[in-house]
Amino acid sequence: MLDDSDRALLRHLQADAALSYERLGKRLGLSKTAVWNRVQRLQREGYIRRQVALLDAERLGLAETVFVAVRTAQHSAGWLDRFTAAVTEMPEIVEAHRLTGDVDYLLKVRVANTRAFDDFYKRLIQRIDLFNVTSSLSMETLKETTELAVPDPPAASG
Repeated sequence: MLDDSDRALLRHLQADAALSYERLGKRLGLSKTAVWNRVQRLQREGYIRRQVALLDAERLGLAETVFVAVRTAQHSAGWLDRFTAAVTEMPEIVEAHRLTGDVDYLLKVRVANTRAFDDFYKRLIQRIDLFNVTSSLSMETLKETTELAVPDPPAASG
């Protein structure tokens, strides 16, 4: 069960996981050791899955974001295993979601340009049979974050 200090700690870590435990402690009114203990517990309990560095895709030359909507006529376990392997092994795919509705899967792909996307697309369809694929180039990113809204506890009813 998360307390207020846990929630505040998670919010701070999401914003900047490189903050020292000492600096986090000062912001939260806790000792460095207390912060370390909380982080260890939050990791053990699965609230913190991992800590990573977020890279600037454009600076790395990956200026284009393409959303790929995939429909398939196949829903067998074998096809899903092959599709999952392809998605997992293709580094251009930064997110993959299985959906309800008309589209079966939505992929978020980061590439340098349209030629690189075409190369990616050809490799994808060589690996897996797809019924219908629609690609949409993102014109502008209005919001991009990895920070989750850490919910406050429900208010006590009285």
